[in-house]
Amino acid sequence: MAERISHDVTPPRIGPDAHEELEQLLQTLHEHGVLRLAKDVVGANTSIASVVMDGLGKESTLNAIQNLAILGMMLSEIPPDRFYRVTFALREALDRIGQYQPGEEGGDAPGVSGAYRMLNDDELWRAVAPLVEGVKAFAERLDKPIDKPVSDYFGKPTSGP
Repeated sequence: MAERISHDVTPPRIGPDAHEELEQLLQTLHEHGVLRLAKDVVGANTSIASVVMDGLGKESTLNAIQNLAILGMMLSEIPPDRFYRVTFALREALDRIGQYQPGEEGGDAPGVSGAYRMLNDDELWRAVAPLVEGVKAFAERLDKPIDKPVSDYFGKPTSGP
């Protein structure tokens, strides 16, 4: 009897292997100047680090970073649907303010009888009531003293006497 021949079929080569891909990547980085930039950055790392540290050490830079962090913390608590409604309502309000012409209806002073009618206008009061509540909340929050914004945000006690 004949012995069985064992043969593993090698799959056909479809594309370049990893080493060839790496060589192509390296050549492309070289052709576009990325390797030279990386070499220069690594070679000048002390100069770059000193420029970055000088920039980060400024009070204005620290304020900007802290303000962006506070804005991010605040935005992270607003559900997207609420943020969408508020931003587009604000856009609509700004559009109407920009389109307002003083000579149009309601442009003249209402007088005593007109002011009385405005006091009895339920639709006007439903529209104004949230604004009044918002102004009250805004004023209360402005009056609240804080030591450090992050401590206030996370509810940690502030360090002090």
